[in-house]
Amino acid sequence: MPDNFDSVREYLKQQAELFPEDFYIRGGANDSSEKVAESRPVYNPEHPPYEPPVTGKLSAYEKQIHGCKRCPLGESRTKFVFGVGDKSADLMFIGEAPGYYEDQQGEPFVGEAGQLLDKILAAIDLTREEVFIGNVLKCRPPQNRDPKKSEIEECEPYLIEQINLVQPKAIIALGRVAGNTLLKKSTSLRDLRGHTWDYHGTDLIVTYHPAALLRNKKLKRPTWEDFQKIQRNYL
Repeated sequence: MPDNFDSVREYLKQQAELFPEDFYIRGGANDSSEKVAESRPVYNPEHPPYEPPVTGKLSAYEKQIHGCKRCPLGESRTKFVFGVGDKSADLMFIGEAPGYYEDQQGEPFVGEAGQLLDKILAAIDLTREEVFIGNVLKCRPPQNRDPKKSEIEECEPYLIEQINLVQPKAIIALGRVAGNTLLKKSTSLRDLRGHTWDYHGTDLIVTYHPAALLRNKKLKRPTWEDFQKIQRNYL
């Protein structure tokens, strides 16, 4: 039942991403209670303070923060998903959060969408090992729901530190949720694409999430156009 529910929810999220003006997901009876809970401070009597990297090495930073419990997701996760790839990559790809398979394996983009991402990278003469791939959140939200504001506030400093350590030429946000989260916006993917944004001093490009391409093959052409531009400007 949980796996099937996750699949349905993921499909609905992709439809909302493709047709944001026409598609609305109703959360159900818990909506109001979740909004109230979201507005309250996260209660954690043993909430650890944020600590910057103690060394300038990405591998050491992963060891430093892999046991993070700064938000409730630290209690529900299976594995902490730090990110993988080249420690000095020119391109850093960022999704919103780990999904079911990522949570099980501890690596981002390992499912069908991840396999498609690998093919897209190959089309611009790159491999997974030559870029850095991660997420805004390091832990999977229950039922693959969107990240909460409080979770982003706790986890985003880790992403900023990763960017500072890798120092990529550009950040590629995969999907509407990732793009809006990083840019602190609430708009459609149509408005996010086609621009070069700034994220803490690094160029940020927003394009379609590979999972959206699996649902709608017509998105492959505009995605390919985005990646051709990325290749021309940053490789």
